[in-house]
Amino acid sequence: MYCPTEETIFEVKYKDLLGRIGSLRTPRHTIETPTLLPVINPSKLVISASELYEEFGIRALITNAYLVMKFIRQEAVRRGIHNLLQFDGLIVTDSGAYQILKYGGIDAQQREIIEFQEAINPDIGIILDVPTGSELDTKKARFTVEETIRRADEAVRLRRSGDMIWIGPIQGGTHLDLLRYSAREMAKRPYPILALGSPTVIMERYQYKALIDMIITTKMNIPPSRPLHLFGAGHPSMMAFAVAMGCDLFDSAAYALFAYEDRYMTEDGTIKLQNLKYLPCNCPMCSKTSAGELIGLEPRERARRLAQHNLWVSLLEVKRIKQSILEGRLWELLERRSRAHPALQEALLAVGKHSEYIERHSPSDKPRGIFYYGRCSAARPEIVRFRKRLGKFLGSRLRPRSIMFITYPWGQSSDRSIKKAKLALRKSIGKDIEKVNVTTFIPPFGPIPMELLEAYPVGKTTMPEDLDEGTINDTIGFSTDLLSRSGGHVTVITDGTAQAKDILKRSQWLRKAAIHPSGGTASRGNGGLAPKERRGKGI
Repeated sequence: MYCPTEETIFEVKYKDLLGRIGSLRTPRHTIETPTLLPVINPSKLVISASELYEEFGIRALITNAYLVMKFIRQEAVRRGIHNLLQFDGLIVTDSGAYQILKYGGIDAQQREIIEFQEAINPDIGIILDVPTGSELDTKKARFTVEETIRRADEAVRLRRSGDMIWIGPIQGGTHLDLLRYSAREMAKRPYPILALGSPTVIMERYQYKALIDMIITTKMNIPPSRPLHLFGAGHPSMMAFAVAMGCDLFDSAAYALFAYEDRYMTEDGTIKLQNLKYLPCNCPMCSKTSAGELIGLEPRERARRLAQHNLWVSLLEVKRIKQSILEGRLWELLERRSRAHPALQEALLAVGKHSEYIERHSPSDKPRGIFYYGRCSAARPEIVRFRKRLGKFLGSRLRPRSIMFITYPWGQSSDRSIKKAKLALRKSIGKDIEKVNVTTFIPPFGPIPMELLEAYPVGKTTMPEDLDEGTINDTIGFSTDLLSRSGGHVTVITDGTAQAKDILKRSQWLRKAAIHPSGGTASRGNGGLAPKERRGKGI
């Protein structure tokens, strides 16, 4: 009998942040992740499964086993789900938990659902869990967690087919302590794929900040070798966030549901069809019609074409996410998506709060440089990791004196300026000049030793010349902290630009610490220079 484990079904090929491109294998099919599973309702098809396979190139979908059992049970058992849907790819069957969430219950028990799923023989099945949803009562939320775990154990005993892989749902909703417990308990059980339940209502309310916390809490408490499915994550504007936080699979009926409501999806949001004069897309559907023609169609055909567009946009976003992972630019895609809605900006800030965890699991080797846009970019793992290593590096090089250059553009000290500054210092310091740490101030990284100026990512970062106040102030604080811990007397050398002077003015610890390259000197440390030793123009 085939006994799947996470080690035998899932292989990670590329990573960025917590996102990954992987290979998910079942006994009959192999698909690449991350992937979107379109939801198919056999009794209400807006796009057929065969069309999904042939026209859209989709190789995996999800359908509701409870609805199939309720309306076409005998035919489904006789033909099998692949033949019934006329789909040659991977099929996942849901259990009816969404109907429990929406209507409060279903007229079926788990045993019946498990036996029916095995009878129609999909590739992957889901147990009948109890969704937490947006339940705010802790006692009720705890019941959904405990009952789902009980049913997970029951399902293990009920399973007979060796050809199916089963998904273990994780419940708890926004109750992060319950979610943490549920994730750990489900991870102990023989479910090679895990799924985060109950996000639908949260996403409908644009509570993306809460969703980020839910996904991260789940990821922290399950083995990284197990793929994670996110139920109901269907809008392209938030898919990058779901993948970046570690989701490998997500299903969506939104492409069809939005189409029935005349809603036109874009990667930035949704537009009511009647508000469109132009179709801002070049997908196969949009390239063959106009907004006016689409509006003039009869409702059924209009919904079908809108669903086609919505699906094309969603699939394109998945490809864009994968390419971003390959290039090591997934964070930059998050920053672009965060501008689409204030709730997505909150989501990006929520991602930043978990920067330490993300840094530990994000690859350190990137194929190309990074872009720094502003304060939010400081939380990206390349910068967090470099700062940690910089602290260790400077801490291992305790010297009696340190020099920090502040030049504008950042870090571009000329050899002539450095030489003049060292001559001025030699007169003041004497033979100890060779025992000096020489660094340069580069936002957002901090005081960078000269020998690391070309190291990744410092030498491979593109940023605006005029940085935001938050970045400058944060770098000042970080720099003064590092230099104070590296020991000894600290001297700052500026190039006399207004930007450099402004930094000195803002920094309390370094306010009077400067040596002008032209020869004017002043210093800060254990006593500093006596007034009579200052000469030149000063600062």
